[in-house]
Amino acid sequence: MSLTDAEASETAAAPDPDDVENVLSVQGITVGFGKKVILEDLDLDVKRGEVLGFVGGSGTGKSVLMRTILGLTPRRAGTIKVFGRDLSSASEKQRKAIERRWGVLFQQGALFSALTVKQNIQVPMREYLDLSQRLMDELAILKLELVGLPQDAADKFPSELSGGMIKRASLARALALDPDLVFLDEPTSGLDPIGAAAFDSLIANLSSTLGLTVYMVTHDLDSLHSICDRIAVLGNKRVLAIGTLDDMMKNDDPWIKSYFRGERALRRV
Repeated sequence: MSLTDAEASETAAAPDPDDVENVLSVQGITVGFGKKVILEDLDLDVKRGEVLGFVGGSGTGKSVLMRTILGLTPRRAGTIKVFGRDLSSASEKQRKAIERRWGVLFQQGALFSALTVKQNIQVPMREYLDLSQRLMDELAILKLELVGLPQDAADKFPSELSGGMIKRASLARALALDPDLVFLDEPTSGLDPIGAAAFDSLIANLSSTLGLTVYMVTHDLDSLHSICDRIAVLGNKRVLAIGTLDDMMKNDDPWIKSYFRGERALRRV
């Protein structure tokens, strides 16, 4: 079947996703609400296959940036490229194809309370795929097993789950479409130290076995120490520094120094 001229042009102009080193590239992003500017001229690259931890003080805009990348919060300026494609110039078809390749875990899980866990996992499948109910049921069970939940959790409602189970069910939904890129917003918040450590291990294992690129908004120093390949620090409306944990430990910016080498941080060394 031959391509139309428009389709051929679009295909020729599209970068090969497997040749793009930066899965996510943010350049010159400015976001504000009314007269208040939250992010200004911010740049950030996320490399293929890495776990990037994104940190910053409370209210600095960590979650705002993630929501802006996802298209949930409008931006005033800047470009966002995902898999080499500029989201501003992407067609509806291209945008849908990109969204199918990412998964999102929001801070409080954001599960639909009126749906069972299985039905929550199937929401992305219904939106992007054309599958039989039987196949979606089988896939939902596979995703539950992938995140370490028992099969009997499938027919439970979110109100019947513990905090840790909600996080895992939400992660299962984020993995429903076998994404290449996963966004995690404070994935260990509200978990006890044992549960948080187990969730960190789960993320690390999934990243390694599935080849995921992980963008993780977090304030958890243990997560930064245990699973992040690089760390980006948000401050003064832009990225102050980006690098390995060793790079952060050597940085003399007052906030970075206090965060990574302060009294609470040193207890983890």
